[in-house]
Order: sequence, then structure tokens, then C-alpha cells
Amino acid sequence: MLNQSARSILGVSRSHTSQISRSLLNSKRTVVTLKDHKYTAHAVAAGQGRNGKVTSDDEKPFTLRLALPKAMGGKGDGQNPEQLFAMGYASCYLGALQMMAGKTGKKDAARNAVIHASVHLGEAEGLGGFGLAVDIKVEGVEDEELIKAGHEACPYSRALQHGAVVNVSKA
Repeated sequence: MLNQSARSILGVSRSHTSQISRSLLNSKRTVVTLKDHKYTAHAVAAGQGRNGKVTSDDEKPFTLRLALPKAMGGKGDGQNPEQLFAMGYASCYLGALQMMAGKTGKKDAARNAVIHASVHLGEAEGLGGFGLAVDIKVEGVEDEELIKAGHEACPYSRALQHGAVVNVSKA
């Protein structure tokens, strides 16, 4: 059950919280858990959230200035989290598609694949607050079974379809 602070931030009422909890308990979703960690990416966000900065401190660190998109009342003079998510999803799905093409002996079928990812931010229907929706379009691949196999193998697709373990704690 979400506490009052979490409900306030998400714009979720106590009755919606109960509805969400019941829905999750009754669903047959399998949350993706990891046996081990092959790679871990690290990022730090600071400043004013969507008008701050985000830094990756991995092997090749980089920093991006974040800016609220014009569509949300900002200047649009920087990147935003949805752009980063769409870029990550597109590249991850392409890799999963190519991996599955190789595993199924259809490597040539994915040779010219291009993935178009659109990440939409909007009001979460029935929950209040914001939510995400994603459209993935696969260009250059005619094999529907291969497209489905790529979706089933992609870690981003799995996290969105099945859920992922998210641990939030005080640093």
C-alpha cells in the first residue's frame, strides 16, 4: 500500500491505491528478477529535475543538460528523460531483434532493421499523475515472428510488460 506522501506525489487517492494493489495481486504478471548483474549503468541527476543535469559515471562518462520540452511549457533547449528512454529502448530492441535473428537462423532478415521508438508522456488514465506509453515500429523486417521474438527478448520490453524490481532507498 502506498503511503500518503507517495499517493500525493503520484496524484493517487486511497481508493485508487487499493484498486491498484488489488489489480497487482490478482494479475498473473511475472516480475523480472535477475540472477546476476552482467553490467550496471550508473547515472546521477541534479538541479531542478527536468531542468537540471544528468551525468553517467560509467567507463565513458558524459553529462547532459535537461530541459522541459516546449510541449510541456519549457524552452526545449536540452534533452529530456523521454528522449533518453526512447533512444535506449530503440537500441536495445534492435540488439534483441538481431540476436534472435541469429539464434533462429534468420540473420539476413534483420540485417537492414531500423527501430523507431516513440515514448509518450501524459496523464495516467484512472490513476492521476503522469504515465508513459511506448510505440515501437520495426522498419526493414518482414518476418512478424522475428519481430515478436525480438520484443520478447528485449530487456526494455520485458520490464514494461512484466515489471522490474525497483529498489528506492536513502543514499
